[in-house]
Amino acid sequence: MDKKEEAVLFPTVGAAEGQLPYNYYEPIIPYEEPQCNTPDIKFFSEIEAATVDWLWYPYIPFGKVTIIQGDPGEGKTTLALNIAAILSRGERLPTELEYTYTYNSITSIYQTAEDGLADTIKPRLTAANADCSRICTIIEGSDALHFCDSRLEDTIASTGAKLLIMDPIQAYLGADVDMHRANEIRPVMSRLEAIAEKYSCAVVLIGHMNKSGKKAQYKGLGSIDITAAARSVLFVGRRDNDKRKRCIIPIKSNLAPEGRAVLFSVGEQLTWEGFDDIDISKVCSDMGHSYEKTPSKVEQAEFFLKELFDGKREIRSTEVENAAREQGISKRVLDTAKKNLHISSRKSGDYWFYVFPD
Repeated sequence: MDKKEEAVLFPTVGAAEGQLPYNYYEPIIPYEEPQCNTPDIKFFSEIEAATVDWLWYPYIPFGKVTIIQGDPGEGKTTLALNIAAILSRGERLPTELEYTYTYNSITSIYQTAEDGLADTIKPRLTAANADCSRICTIIEGSDALHFCDSRLEDTIASTGAKLLIMDPIQAYLGADVDMHRANEIRPVMSRLEAIAEKYSCAVVLIGHMNKSGKKAQYKGLGSIDITAAARSVLFVGRRDNDKRKRCIIPIKSNLAPEGRAVLFSVGEQLTWEGFDDIDISKVCSDMGHSYEKTPSKVEQAEFFLKELFDGKREIRSTEVENAAREQGISKRVLDTAKKNLHISSRKSGDYWFYVFPD
């Protein structure tokens, strides 16, 4: 018998004196000290600082997630395909800022759930003079591709791709993921971020806008955590209500100063038209949207509470707090928002309620 498993055996309680013990014996296992799992810790003095490399400075970084969002039909797909085409030829994207690029031609992966590969994507790439030997797609078959799919990482690794474009976001979250729930979105986006960083691959997600008239960061469909995971968010919209003129306006830039709006026009071919200072609020207004700067965490929590109540007088506290937790809102932030909105609490029987003011 192994020493660690040695046991002192004694008769089961209840055996009569002078009789043989029952066949059942209880082992007494020697006490063992519990093992402590020490977390892997690094002091920042041990971590070497690194600079960010850019696919397109200051708009699309390598190794990070970028979102290009706008209304349907405003040229997001055309823009994304032209970016892949330019990079396939070893050329540079237009810039007015000085930056030394470290790459030549780039292999891209383009995934779409909305357009036909043969009748839409290939003709657009051909019109953009793409080197189609440098642009590939994963044939999904009966198994729908998603952000946590091992085929994504395998394809990036095998092709050496430095650009992954997925159009649109909601098609690739996974069948069981609710895009409006932060607790379901976060692990999915974290997986995508990890792949991007591991292979220094720029991941570009194409997103549609909603028509709610909410603040700009809420306009992208789904949880705000999708936008939070991106290091860069670019808005594509129409200029001067012209059916051909477009602009790319940075609305989030965590890794570099925001660049100016990039101007382009669409037609048989995409044409770059320089840079300009454009008021995004005017562009959004022309499109029927409102625009405000990125809200703070407390402002997001206030918005959440207003949406949750939506005409209700009171809601049980546990329901509010559970819903807030799913949206990634901490108790401290929730309490601050509650105070700002003059929401009170009252107890009825065994339950507490949030009471919205008149």
